[in-house]
Amino acid sequence: MDEEITIIDSNTRNEKFKNFIINNKIRIIVGLSIIFVIIIGYLLILEVKERNEIKLANQFNLVTINFKTENKKITIDQLTNLINENNPTYSPLALYFIIDNNLIENKNEINTLFNKIINETKLDKEIKNLIIYKKALFNSDFVTENDLLKILSPIISSESVWKAHSLYLLGEYFYSKNEKQKAKEFFEKILETKNVNSEIKAKSQKRINRDLSE
Repeated sequence: MDEEITIIDSNTRNEKFKNFIINNKIRIIVGLSIIFVIIIGYLLILEVKERNEIKLANQFNLVTINFKTENKKITIDQLTNLINENNPTYSPLALYFIIDNNLIENKNEINTLFNKIINETKLDKEIKNLIIYKKALFNSDFVTENDLLKILSPIISSESVWKAHSLYLLGEYFYSKNEKQKAKEFFEKILETKNVNSEIKAKSQKRINRDLSE
């Protein structure tokens, strides 16, 4: 008796399932088609991104390998075009190459390129903080105290891995200006910060003990 009931229940479930498929055939086909299109579209986007990444990598390598001082203008134009691609890898690398080889002497132009990458390129949070830190490092020899603090503000007000580096840069900035009390305050902030890079912490402690102790 129990076996017969089980068989009947099973047959009923199968019949309901068949009826569901038949009654909703169009919806099921449309749903599966949409899923298929989404998957294909996603794969195509990945392929396009990969091809674009390869193209930019080849462009960057070609520009830097063929760089000659007599062709500086051409190199600047090509690297600027790479920066304008807003690529998270090759836009920063193009700017670093310009700075390292002193291709653009106008500091305002360099800062404009920094701002373009920071504000317009989709970057990982800590990569963005690194670029902000590099901008501050570039500017530290000629900007005012307020300007340097403004540049580094997003980092020093966060828990970024670049916070200690930024505080150290500010400490060294004020030390170079012979503003020892301000310098000491920034070095002490490093010692108070959690999970600080051990090398930065040691250098800060050394600076306080050797040059800023009363």
